[in-house]
Amino acid sequence: MLTDRYELTMYSSFVEDGSVDNHSVFEAFARRLPAGRRYGLLAGLGRLVPMIADFGFDDAELDYLLATGAITVKAAARLADFHFTGDLTAYPEGEIYVPGSPVLTAEGPLGECLLLETLALSVLNHDTAVASAASRMVSAAGGRPIIEMGSRRTHEQAAIAATRAAYLAGFASTSNLAGGHIYGIPTVGTVAHAFILAHASERAAFASQVEALGVDTTLLVDTYDIEQGILTAVDVAGPQLGAIRIDSGDLEVESRRARTLLDHLGATQTRIVVTSDLDEYVITALEAAPIDGFGVGTRVVTGSGHPTAGMVYKLVAVADRPGSDATVRPVAKKASGKGSAGGRKTAYRTPDGHEHFSLDGSIPTSARPLQVPIIRAGQVVHQPTLEHVRAHARAALDELPPSAREVADGAPFTTATEEDQP
Repeated sequence: MLTDRYELTMYSSFVEDGSVDNHSVFEAFARRLPAGRRYGLLAGLGRLVPMIADFGFDDAELDYLLATGAITVKAAARLADFHFTGDLTAYPEGEIYVPGSPVLTAEGPLGECLLLETLALSVLNHDTAVASAASRMVSAAGGRPIIEMGSRRTHEQAAIAATRAAYLAGFASTSNLAGGHIYGIPTVGTVAHAFILAHASERAAFASQVEALGVDTTLLVDTYDIEQGILTAVDVAGPQLGAIRIDSGDLEVESRRARTLLDHLGATQTRIVVTSDLDEYVITALEAAPIDGFGVGTRVVTGSGHPTAGMVYKLVAVADRPGSDATVRPVAKKASGKGSAGGRKTAYRTPDGHEHFSLDGSIPTSARPLQVPIIRAGQVVHQPTLEHVRAHARAALDELPPSAREVADGAPFTTATEEDQP
């Protein structure tokens, strides 16, 4: 039921006119990247594939759909035992994509592939937006760890998906316990300002925290006065204090003052972690600051101001009869600003980093194929672990030319284009 009504009205029409099982090819792609972005990072397949495998309707749902007129009686009979029997091919999760990249291809019976549209786009658009923003922040951090901490800035289920997407893009940990529990992501977290305010003094709060968590904890030092907070923190925990967190003020200035003071107090190994509306631009501006780690919330779970990756899911080829051996004819939308390229595409990346696709399935020997089988005849055949996806994302980002990894706004470093002679 995680779909739009018009998917089912179309499905019903296909059932009634007899074309529901005709062979078809659908592709998901982005016509463009969000303004200023040079690449996108695909995320969400690990969540989407199990949903497709389980996609179906129970009796109560079919009764509802019939009662509301969303489906016909003949369509209901077919949907009673619906499951996806086609093929799914996609870029591996964690792969780089650009405008025009056929990041996901569904091939099989027309009605089955059609019904995947809303589900596929809702997962891919959300997770990809988060991962794409997160990857830019990771690049800006220059190896310093980033904590994902955006749970309070989005829907409770979206928060779990965002945690996963940020982690696969290179974030080091999360504050979200559900994400940690489900996906095995390292979790971190200490206290909020309320904890400090709930005690009779800042010293009492620090003493309570150190007693409970040990001296390797992170003490929040900016509730009242940062300098005094640091003095008190080191006095309570000693020079072995694990870290301090600063959540306000000019982070460039405050981190330098904090480092100087910590070193003066002998706490030379105490780390400095900063939070407060960070994104890739702010992190870049803090490149030279003596900061050991960042906490990012709002601007990663909302895709750094871009709530969607802008992906669409379009029919690109269709046959006049069922069967994978049926001859398909390319189809394409021609509307101004919303056009698509017809025909099933085979994507690859050449050694210069540019992305191309062929319409005859051929790939140059020097190029790297970008698509892998995900589902074959309804059976899942590609289930990498999150750590494998994370490693793939790291390798894909390393493969980008340096100009593409720059945080400064710019045009996409390449666009997927057709090669007549691959």
